[in-house]
Amino acid sequence: MIQQIIHRLLRRRHFWRYATFSEVAELYASRLLRVFALKFVAVFTSVYLLQLGYDLVFIGLFWAAFYFLKVLFAWPSAQIAARFGPKHGTLYSNILSAVAMAFLPFVPQYGLAALIPWCVMQAFSGCLNDLCYLIDFSKVKHVDHAGKEIGYMNIIEKVATGISPLIGGIIASLMGPGVAMLLSAILFLMSAVPLLHTAEPVRIGQRLKFKGFPWRATWRSLVAESAIGADVFATGNAWTLYIVVMLFAADGDEVYAKIGIFTSLTLFVVMAASYAFGKLIDGRQGLLLLRSSVIVNSLTHAFRPTVGSVTGVIANTAVNDVATTGYSMAFTRGMFDTADRSGFRIVYLFLIEIVVNFGAGIAAVMFALSFYFIKDAHPSFTVFFLMMAVFTALIAVPRFALYRK
Repeated sequence: MIQQIIHRLLRRRHFWRYATFSEVAELYASRLLRVFALKFVAVFTSVYLLQLGYDLVFIGLFWAAFYFLKVLFAWPSAQIAARFGPKHGTLYSNILSAVAMAFLPFVPQYGLAALIPWCVMQAFSGCLNDLCYLIDFSKVKHVDHAGKEIGYMNIIEKVATGISPLIGGIIASLMGPGVAMLLSAILFLMSAVPLLHTAEPVRIGQRLKFKGFPWRATWRSLVAESAIGADVFATGNAWTLYIVVMLFAADGDEVYAKIGIFTSLTLFVVMAASYAFGKLIDGRQGLLLLRSSVIVNSLTHAFRPTVGSVTGVIANTAVNDVATTGYSMAFTRGMFDTADRSGFRIVYLFLIEIVVNFGAGIAAVMFALSFYFIKDAHPSFTVFFLMMAVFTALIAVPRFALYRK
């Protein structure tokens, strides 16, 4: 049904050169369900651990371990994608995520015995899925209209990102986090189904080779991707914890619904921005969009410690979401073009997966150290977000060949 809806909405705007529209619709439908399943509970995982009594130092180190595990799993993930293809890799990752979600509700009873299996399996699943998605999407795009295509995919993701935390938060508030986690596991299984109707978009049975890899043309984008990883942690975990600790510490399970509402409020603004940014990228304005968005994104991190009201949370979140959308779309377009030019598509995207998770892991360590040495919550958040304002400025360093035309 989801695939049919996507067909009707976007068929007239089909620009893809390398894939049929059926293949593209399958990718859209699968990504929609996957992001919906992931965001259904991902926004609340840190809050869940906080409510179970784990302190902020532990939570920071937990996420550091999670992201560093993803770094380790990048190599086997790349091997799976090269040998079996990105669609099969996506299927395997979603099954693994569904199994992982079965452990999270048992953390209150079994502690680390349940948390560690979830962390390991979800890290492997996340790494494998992210890499397969990048390979698949980079292959089916059209060179001249990739900005629009990335815009449409970003809209698909934002719909899932905007709606799922709201629904998940309401369910977690009314029925408990365990029920939301169970539903997330079901959605993970469903998200692989749309990809099973067509063949792999790339040649399978490939072996990864690094000889001749164009390091000089790619190293700046790899540095920038590490900063994107830091931004992912700062916005997806640290900002959520700031809202809970500084504004809603006494709200109990109601905090899940409130966080979900805040996460969903900027949905339509970001959807409109995605379409507009896609046209800017195809209009050769990608570099300007990248650099201006990075500046705004860094400023939102710098001002986050000053937020002390619901209005401030909404305003900061909205501005940050638009800025993140701008730089991520411009960067992704340049990244896909680099993957095409390099002749090492899977190797380059494998390295991208390593550095983005390494950057997120470093940011999580910085978060934990801030609270370990400073102790008091607000000064700790202040130091962390100021460091993130500087770190994330590195996202602007790439010199993509696409934007030098």
